[in-house]
Order: sequence, then structure tokens, then C-alpha cells
Amino acid sequence: MKRIFKSVVLLLFFFGLSSMAAHRFYVAIYQIDFVPQKKRVEITTRIFMDDLNEAVTKAYKKNTNIGTEKETPEDTALLKKYLNENFKLTINGKPKAYNYISSEVESNVVICYLSIKEIIKISSIQVENSILTEVHSEQQNIIQFNNNGKKQNLLLSSSITKGMLK
Repeated sequence: MKRIFKSVVLLLFFFGLSSMAAHRFYVAIYQIDFVPQKKRVEITTRIFMDDLNEAVTKAYKKNTNIGTEKETPEDTALLKKYLNENFKLTINGKPKAYNYISSEVESNVVICYLSIKEIIKISSIQVENSILTEVHSEQQNIIQFNNNGKKQNLLLSSSITKGMLK
């Protein structure tokens, strides 16, 4: 996953340097793994810190410092609320709530760890992801899904915020 993320970032950086006009890319990556031995779904999100703070600040009219040394418990609570309102999963036709485990920062990326317990089998997963789309119309949310070795990808954007994986 780190290798894929670094490759995407490097590619975007290359295109940014090679273009004549300054252009910023808005991309976030979501890795969803079904772990049948543990009967759970593990989710890792990778979202640029400045974009995330901008979106959470806009959503709740409160300046946040998510991923910085100034982060407060209230910032973390607003992050959790933002994720819950803008990133939803429906597994086998049933909406599923996830648990926020923790987050960390790598460079300028906030990495959040989420999980859903008591999942025995996945025949379909619907992803609804509008994270950052309210602040950047160019936002792309890349979903990578690993269902017991079967890998699928989904690209969501401000115009398409919902997709199905089987």
C-alpha cells in the first residue's frame, strides 16, 4: 500500500512539475481489506492534512489542527464526525458503522485506521465517499478493496460519490 501511495504521489508530483500552468491534484486513497480470519474489515484512509483541515473547518465552522502538534480532542471528535458523515459502507446490502481506531501523520498525510467487526463474508460492498468533494470539485477518492485476495478498485469524485464492488 505504501508503495502504491508513494508511486501515485510521485506521479502526481511529476505531472505537476511538467505542466506549464500550476495545477494542484486532489487525491485521497482508501484501502479496504476483508480479513476473514479475524471476521473484520480493516480500513486505512490517506488524506492530505491541509485539505482535511479545510473540509472539517468548512463543515463545522471551527478551525481545526488535525494532524499537527496543536491537535485537540475536539479536533479528533470533529474528524470522526466528518468521516462518519462523508464515508459510508454498506456490506451485503446492510449499512455498517465502523470504529475509529486511531490516526497518524506521515509527511503531510493523515492516515486514519478504521474497522468493522463481525463480518463473516462479503458478497458486495457499496462505498459512499464525499470526503473533500465539498471543498475541491476536482477531488478524486481512490478506493482499493481486497476481498480475501480478490482485488478491485473504484474511483469516486464530486460527480460520482457512490460505487459498488462485488
